[in-house]
Amino acid sequence: MNGYDDDLRLTHVLADAIERTALDLFGSADLEVQAGPEGSLVTPATARLEELVRHHLQRTRPRDRVEGRWLPPTGQGDRCWTIDVVDGVANYVRGVPVWATLISLVVEDRPVLGLVAAPSLARRWWAGTSTGAWTGRALSRARQVQVSDVSVLDHGSVSADDVATWTRGPHGAGFGHLADRAWRTRAFGDFWSHTLVAEGATDLGLTARADLLQLAALLPLVQEAGGRVTDPFGAPVELPQLGGGLPVVSSNGHLHDEVVQLLGALPDAAG
Repeated sequence: MNGYDDDLRLTHVLADAIERTALDLFGSADLEVQAGPEGSLVTPATARLEELVRHHLQRTRPRDRVEGRWLPPTGQGDRCWTIDVVDGVANYVRGVPVWATLISLVVEDRPVLGLVAAPSLARRWWAGTSTGAWTGRALSRARQVQVSDVSVLDHGSVSADDVATWTRGPHGAGFGHLADRAWRTRAFGDFWSHTLVAEGATDLGLTARADLLQLAALLPLVQEAGGRVTDPFGAPVELPQLGGGLPVVSSNGHLHDEVVQLLGALPDAAG
């Protein structure tokens, strides 16, 4: 695995380290919940979980940088661990089981491996450079996954994270045409849209605002499964700065060009 096999095993160890605590807090009446910006929900529990992961990294990879969502960045150098201990915080605090821990290693600004651990779904997905994409409960119980071979949009399954944002935003007209054309449109949301693309259960995943911590884990997974990830105009995705975000489209590759052509169409040209 180009020298990253030990790092991939470590991602599972890190996910194991917080899984029990994260599950105990999930949907608990004792979980403290606060109002965040623009009506979002936040909980101090996420900082506690991130601190646990950072503690393990400090012991095992003391020379590496670490960037997370809730605590300040630490370290320096070309190797950077990115951590999103709960992707899908609103689901987490409301008791919806669609949330996950995202962990990635970025080397010289390129994500070389990513892990998505969704304990409430009893599933993990992971990938490393040139090793393929995998799913299972653990490294020892895994199967390799790949994207679907659906090549006709009318037969395609689409998952979008926030239908209202896509409908009302600059790609609204194209999204409407995409929804009309596709076989089915659902809103699985957050990480799940893209892990489902990687394993071939859906054919297209749309996220209105993907940030560094999400993309670093999801890009290796979709790409190693044989899929594509771009912005809605078809341009390659580069990791944004921490705190930034951008709209992304993941696909099985076969439908990608047609979909970005639809999303990029102007209202008077989409018909």
